Amino acid sequence: MKPPLFDYVTPESVEEAVAARAADEDSVFLAGGQSLIPTLNFRIANPTMLIDISRIAALKGIEISDTEITIGAMVRQRQIERDSGVERANPLLREVLHNVAHTVVRNRGTLAGSIAHADAAAESPAMLLASGGSVEVRGPGGGRRIEADDLFKFHLTTSLEPGEMITAVRIPVLAPSTGWAFKEFARRRGDYALAGICALVTLDDSGRCTSARLSACGIASTALRLVKAEQELSGGMLDEAAIVRAAKAARDAVTAADDSQASTAYRRHLVDTLTRRTLAVAKTRAEERSAR
Repeated sequence: MKPPLFDYVTPESVEEAVAARAADEDSVFLAGGQSLIPTLNFRIANPTMLIDISRIAALKGIEISDTEITIGAMVRQRQIERDSGVERANPLLREVLHNVAHTVVRNRGTLAGSIAHADAAAESPAMLLASGGSVEVRGPGGGRRIEADDLFKFHLTTSLEPGEMITAVRIPVLAPSTGWAFKEFARRRGDYALAGICALVTLDDSGRCTSARLSACGIASTALRLVKAEQELSGGMLDEAAIVRAAKAARDAVTAADDSQASTAYRRHLVDTLTRRTLAVAKTRAEERSAR
């Protein structure tokens, strides 16, 4: 397969990239290209111009404050996965990214690119939702910040306006008493997951769950928060009965239709099992962190 003909530009600043996009409404931004290039080769995407942002130095950094990790749009997934500072600040990122495709893909792919692509089965959007993260975007109208809960609208569809690009991803630093976990099931290592569950739980000194954030990928038309499952956990003891109730609520959130990979019923079974296992790991980690 070969892509259609297109023009190619390499801006050296965000301003230049935004201006190039504004000048051609059929152009697209190119970051790591691990999602875009296959769509070009299959002629699913037919842009008139690629705006390669890989030379923009301002998009290549990772900054970690006491409260937040800021990851530039050109930071590769593998770089995040191997960054010891990121792991200390929020180990959920490494755990999630380790499940993304294969190392060769993560060497080129970017976190911001995966989030902007918004594949309903991808791990990164679910991680952003569970973390309560956000993205910084820039477009012809200037810059703004979009919270994760407001970003994903449908499969491959976000709330980004025409001409806007993600310039950074922001992830909160994990609280000391918060445990994390991510588990997914795929037919082969590196395939898109048939279902994946991401969980963050915070416990107080008595073991009561003061906060729970759960999200899923692969089970609906977009990555989504499992709000009803969260409600089964928050404010009570994180015991087996609460986990079972949360798993049932998560299972009921599955809306993906039967397809060649799995039936709706099978995905619901997966979500039930994965939610139980993910919450068990997150609880143990929260207890361990609280005891330090």
